[in-house]
Amino acid sequence: MGSKNKQKRFRENETFHNVYQPSREELVDATYKLKGNWKTEVFKNDNPVVLELGCGKGEYTVGLAKRYPNKNFIGIDIKGARFWRGAKTAIEENIPNAVFIRTQIELVEHVFEENEVDEIWITFPDPQIKYQRTKHRMTNLKFIERYKKILKPGGLMHLKTDSEFMHGYTLGLLHGSGYKVLYANHNVYKLEGSPDDVTEIQTFYENQYLEKDKAITYIRFKIN
Repeated sequence: MGSKNKQKRFRENETFHNVYQPSREELVDATYKLKGNWKTEVFKNDNPVVLELGCGKGEYTVGLAKRYPNKNFIGIDIKGARFWRGAKTAIEENIPNAVFIRTQIELVEHVFEENEVDEIWITFPDPQIKYQRTKHRMTNLKFIERYKKILKPGGLMHLKTDSEFMHGYTLGLLHGSGYKVLYANHNVYKLEGSPDDVTEIQTFYENQYLEKDKAITYIRFKIN
């Protein structure tokens, strides 16, 4: 994507009512007014709040919002030019329960209050295979602790990935830490029993993986 196109999307994001772009300062300084108030101030209902972390183009956030109109969905990514597509689709198709936040995943505990989130989806994260990149894996223990702070007791976590490494790493970490794995599938399109919301919503990159006959994996688990 050219820089002109990116700038155009950045400017358009600023006009979208479903895009929120808090500064790092207001998050770290605990002055962000929407923290703890997403239901009342943004969605204006008491429905469950579900996050998609590293939402990319926002296909999963939008797909889940259409599938579950009685839940509130928030896609989070630092790359606003990517989720521009999802935000624009949500506006064009009048999907009021899908919004987007431009921020770093590392700051998620500054965006949401304790127990404010009901579910978290992590879809096709960079597996960060090299050992020195371990701290950037979105299911490492440090990230899990961040998610635990904002998830309600019993809140669900979902990991959908094309990376066998990420799938195995996460399962090993969960079992080793005593967390509860509710369901695991190392090839959701070829093995029976896959949840509908795992197989019926597909991202742009997922379709590319499927064309190459790459296995898509999924884990559902609890961390508190």
